[in-house]
Amino acid sequence: MFKLNLKIALRNLWRNKIITFINIGGLAIALAAFILVTMYFTYETGFDKENPNYNEIYVVGRQLPDFKTNNTPPPLGKAIKAEIPEVVSVGTMKMSFFEFPVSSDHGVVFLSKCLYLDYAAAKMFNIKPNVGLTQPESTTENLFYLSNENYKTLFPHNKNGQPEMIWLGSKSANMTGKLSGSIFADPHSNITFDAISLMKEVGIGENYGYNNYKTYIQVKPGTDIQALEAKINALYKKELLKDGEDPNNETFKATKAFLDPLKNQHLKPKAGTDANYKVLVALSVLGILILVIACINFTNLSIAQATKRAKEVGVKKVMGAYRFQLAFQFLTEILIQCLAATILGLIMAEIILPKFNNLFVVNLSIWVANSALFWQLPLILIFITLIAGIYPAMVLSGFKPALVLKGNFQTSKQSYWLRNSLLVVQFSVAVVFIIGLLIISSQLKYMRTQDIGFKPEQVVYIKNLAYFVSPSKFDPIRDKMVKIPGVKSVTVTNALPDGSDGGKNKYTVDGKEQSLSFTDVDFDYFETLDIKIKEGRTFSREFKTDTANSAILNEAAVAKYGLTNPVGKTIKGCQNKEYKIVGVIRDFKALGFEKAVQPTIYAINDPCGNPKTEIMLKIEESRMSEVLSTLKSQWPEINKLDGDNFRYQFLDEMYGKLFKKQEQLQSVFFAAAILTIFIAILGLFAFAKYITTGRMKEIAIRKILGASHLQIFKLINSSFFVMVLIANIISWPLAYILTKKWLETFAYRIDLPLFPFLISAALTILLTIITVSIQANSAVKANPVDALKYE
Repeated sequence: MFKLNLKIALRNLWRNKIITFINIGGLAIALAAFILVTMYFTYETGFDKENPNYNEIYVVGRQLPDFKTNNTPPPLGKAIKAEIPEVVSVGTMKMSFFEFPVSSDHGVVFLSKCLYLDYAAAKMFNIKPNVGLTQPESTTENLFYLSNENYKTLFPHNKNGQPEMIWLGSKSANMTGKLSGSIFADPHSNITFDAISLMKEVGIGENYGYNNYKTYIQVKPGTDIQALEAKINALYKKELLKDGEDPNNETFKATKAFLDPLKNQHLKPKAGTDANYKVLVALSVLGILILVIACINFTNLSIAQATKRAKEVGVKKVMGAYRFQLAFQFLTEILIQCLAATILGLIMAEIILPKFNNLFVVNLSIWVANSALFWQLPLILIFITLIAGIYPAMVLSGFKPALVLKGNFQTSKQSYWLRNSLLVVQFSVAVVFIIGLLIISSQLKYMRTQDIGFKPEQVVYIKNLAYFVSPSKFDPIRDKMVKIPGVKSVTVTNALPDGSDGGKNKYTVDGKEQSLSFTDVDFDYFETLDIKIKEGRTFSREFKTDTANSAILNEAAVAKYGLTNPVGKTIKGCQNKEYKIVGVIRDFKALGFEKAVQPTIYAINDPCGNPKTEIMLKIEESRMSEVLSTLKSQWPEINKLDGDNFRYQFLDEMYGKLFKKQEQLQSVFFAAAILTIFIAILGLFAFAKYITTGRMKEIAIRKILGASHLQIFKLINSSFFVMVLIANIISWPLAYILTKKWLETFAYRIDLPLFPFLISAALTILLTIITVSIQANSAVKANPVDALKYE
């Protein structure tokens, strides 16, 4: 019986080749997209899951009046370990993003993420060097390991990751060091690095003012986290008071410690951005919707073809077949199509995967031994077979033999409404994605064309190893560079306007204390970036006090203090250092468009600032390549510490990376819009074919009675036109809510435009008319005699 049913199924599928191709093709495209989304979802939600302590690890963070941060002082970890018994282990670490070269006789690597951590943190995160994890014997001992990839580059013949001697920085500087071995850097972990410096203890001698470390705790299983968080917050407050904090200070009152689980750190940390989470949610919804649309297509076409299978069902029922046997037969047919679509979808996914990996900066692979896809795919296959096939199977197996064999059979009104409703749903989803794509594109265009307040074009950032605490140390290097023809200006700073934050400190003006971002700069900083001055002046060599105690505020900082005439006023900062405000600059979007301009202070001399290492040059556009070539050849003389390692980036390209997530989202919506429209049009094409074929006699009679071609086209298109119009009306409010919510994530954004809604309506209606008219054309041109000769 099974063999017979299989033979009937294959013959039936072959007889209706076009419908079968549309069913399998549409489903395969949707499955390819769904497979990629499933792989990406599994990857993004799997960070650190291999860690045996995954569910017991928490990061200790601080909530301040203006922001949240995971940066904490090193003494806090010691206090937690000593006084809170629920905490099993405390690990402290600090990431250095200062890039420096490490070289051997075989090559050079540039380390940009060097992780300083203590032995407890290494054990907590299961970090094991190839030579084994050993604790440094003293607080002064430092074990330095390179990632396996970097180690292989420097020592290709050493397979065991043994200790070696290396050069730090340029070879010409002759600074050597001992490499303790190599270590595996798990790319699927929140703790990323290209080298680690392992210590017995991190942050020795630093007090509660050094908030640039991360403190991780491992708790006992079953610990009440809310109660533990309250304990840690009370302990933190007590330690701050011991360290000399004023209990009446408003900032002290508003500051508190919090706990955030390790499982939140990659996608939605309490302190940080949840952009990855939003992209993942958008992508997951997209994958599910595309699969649902394909299943709707499948269901719709199967129901539409019901009349062709009615006599077969009637005869089988008369011969004694039970309904469940018929339902099983139709489900088998659907399973065959779904299986073929799954295989085809896998092939498509494999072809698309390299571009997908490049877009989302991942390295996914379908054919991996431990891939979750091997157990997910069978479940997906069963799921889509049931979703797409259960209703058609019930409809087809439920025909009444008497009505069918008399010739009085027709599909029910319920089926008619269901088919039309499903078609409306398909186009509603497509319209949402079209509107979303157009609005995302408009916001991106706005971001690319809007005045950002400074000019990164023709500005080159040179990667540098030297610390420049004062202008006197940087001036010799500046003087050599400005002598090169084509160099317009040179400056150095501690933070680039590429989304980087220089840090925050407390500053007081007229007795009012506020937290300000601080950027340590040098002469010509504002001129190099073409930042406009609003009041006063910029830093100048003509004023000797500028290198000692002058400061410049931006408009946001002036507004935060409520100052009316800020120039000439005194602002008190770290270590009670007093600055005289000499100028106010116009706000510029250093952090991009998602975050508002931060109230910021700029100073040349900051006792609590970060090292000034970021060199920027403004170069004439016509002489760019000439200047870069000269700099490369003269760099060992200009900056001996870097030596032959001359590296640079263009600032406008670095700033452009702030748009990366939105460009990803644009690509996602573009793919979604194309796929949903394509699948919907496929279904519409087949559905229109079925409808037109079923109305051939009606069309023939109308032609005989004098109906014109245009009237017949209008007749056939009218119902589809109404359905697409309804789909637009339904989807517009949903699209409005979703896009408005998305735009609200930007501090600087466009007003929600009307034209995407109108374009989506025009596009879907136009595509519908074209698709249906192509099918109607054959019926219009047909000879009425052919349709009526059997009547």
